[in-house]
Amino acid sequence: MASVSKVSILDYFNIVFEGENGKIESNCKACGTRIQAKRSVTSNFVTHLKVLISEAIAKMIVRDLQPVSIVENQGFRELLQLLEPRYTPEPQHYIQSQLLPAYAYQAQLATRQALASAHALSLSLDLWRGLSGVTSGYLGVTCHFLTSEWQMRSALLACLPLTGGSSGNRILSEFDEVCHSHGVSGRAFRVVADPLLPTRASGKPCCLPGFLLSPPLGNGQDGNDEEEVDSSNDVEQGIRNGHGDAGEEGEWEYTWEQGLGVSRVDCFSRSLEQCVREGLRSCPQLSSTLAKAACFYNYITSAVPPEKLSQVFDGPGLMMGGQGNFPEAAQDWAAQLKVLRRLLDSVDFLEEMSGPGELGLGGTERALLREFTDTLEPFTEAWDMVHGDRQADAQTDRHVSISLALPCVLGLRKHLSETSTPHCPSLVVGLSQAVERLLAPILENPLYITATTLDPQFKLTWSSNPDWHRQVIIEEVSKHSTASSPVNLNTDLHPQSHTPPAPAPSPISSLSRPCKLFSFIKQRPTTQAKSLEQELAIYLREEPTDEEALHYWRRKAIDFPLLAQVAKRAFTIPVCGTVVESIFTTAGRFLLPERGCVLPKNLETLIYLKANYRLLWT
Repeated sequence: MASVSKVSILDYFNIVFEGENGKIESNCKACGTRIQAKRSVTSNFVTHLKVLISEAIAKMIVRDLQPVSIVENQGFRELLQLLEPRYTPEPQHYIQSQLLPAYAYQAQLATRQALASAHALSLSLDLWRGLSGVTSGYLGVTCHFLTSEWQMRSALLACLPLTGGSSGNRILSEFDEVCHSHGVSGRAFRVVADPLLPTRASGKPCCLPGFLLSPPLGNGQDGNDEEEVDSSNDVEQGIRNGHGDAGEEGEWEYTWEQGLGVSRVDCFSRSLEQCVREGLRSCPQLSSTLAKAACFYNYITSAVPPEKLSQVFDGPGLMMGGQGNFPEAAQDWAAQLKVLRRLLDSVDFLEEMSGPGELGLGGTERALLREFTDTLEPFTEAWDMVHGDRQADAQTDRHVSISLALPCVLGLRKHLSETSTPHCPSLVVGLSQAVERLLAPILENPLYITATTLDPQFKLTWSSNPDWHRQVIIEEVSKHSTASSPVNLNTDLHPQSHTPPAPAPSPISSLSRPCKLFSFIKQRPTTQAKSLEQELAIYLREEPTDEEALHYWRRKAIDFPLLAQVAKRAFTIPVCGTVVESIFTTAGRFLLPERGCVLPKNLETLIYLKANYRLLWT
């Protein structure tokens, strides 16, 4: 317990040098900053400690999307007084009007500096709609860019509040302003934005019926579980009932296509999720059985000792820790499906541990659920591939490119064509129709064909018609490269970039005639520029490799300059959602008025800082 009388301010620092007249130099134990002062005058140490605590409070507010007013709460102040009596919290207005905007300004400067030297970039648009009040939602613009070191980075460029009258043209106008202010106008290779994204009720992921439980209300009471029993229909209901009719959808789609043109691509993970959602709707008899399985799960988590449950639900995000206590990792259909599969694998053991009851699953119900989990297993595998370990990757710039999309679609089509579901035949039909409508066009899209082929782990091993796909790739690469004058891959691709000075020539190469001194050395053959067709042929002759794509192309840029020029652009397109999309989803669950919560006044600033947390504080 901290106390002014018992804890010296110097206990927070390591003294590294002590000179005459009591002068000392110390390193802060928390951040490593070196502070100079006298032992008798410790104001420098106290000031540094106060700044450090203020920054820690700001980080907490940002990471947890807390209202800034928390610093005025009596309980919060009493806790700080107990931990460090010398510290007085900054007032709410200072944090809201000065501290957080200052952090946002730092993030903007760092982002603009990084983008100025980016080799290639793509953008993503995310919308959170359906809020009540003056602010009807938020627009997030994320940039995915390749650094000069061939490292992928992502940064949220802006999070803008939308008013109730924000039209498609207005949102596109705001998007253009963000691009212009960050110097990326005309530089984006592609823009990831679904055609119906503006009319979707963001914040509610696809979930198995009965498995998404309402988070606790602000007063500590449980929410009404019944309102989300059939949560697989929430988004579609939002489109039909809360966000416009078919006419509005058509208007949005037209505006989206006109404003973004051919540069727009759909988000693969959202399309994949929509396929699962439509598959669930196609088989109504699943809803009641899944709801019963969810009830059984909630029952056993309250009746079976935790040490016994851990034998079944031992994976990350699978152990819920009590009735109705679903962690964030299990708030989407894929994580819930894993829970359901573990439950089915050990259902006899769990029923024996929990005792007889009406919530037990019968033989027919088990068969139906087993059929359901087996049918959706490849969808779960595809979902995991594009999202990875979201808990482990929360603080990393994990980027999965669109090269993964085409093989996933081929695998899903093959799986569905070979799957028989006698207990729920409409499930396979619904999934197949959704895949053909939403994902199958990828198989003939030149951009996806090129991106997958330029991924060294795939090349053309997936193709049933390699000759035709080679021609598609040549035509696509030709659009984005200049065969007669290949771009130097060690410089920026954009005219506003600064070209580095040319390296000094070798002393040997500057001689006007052959060097007699080194005549014993075998002369290097003269290299001639290869055509695009030659580059592709040589590249495809090499065996596929598990080497990470960007690492491979950084190493091979000299051998295949034309292909590398396109690869570096194509791999900036993400196959999954963005950090801000995840933040929108979290905020949509926990920051709604009906949950007893109040939206922070500066929520857009908090979202911006939370999405760019690594840029500022890691």
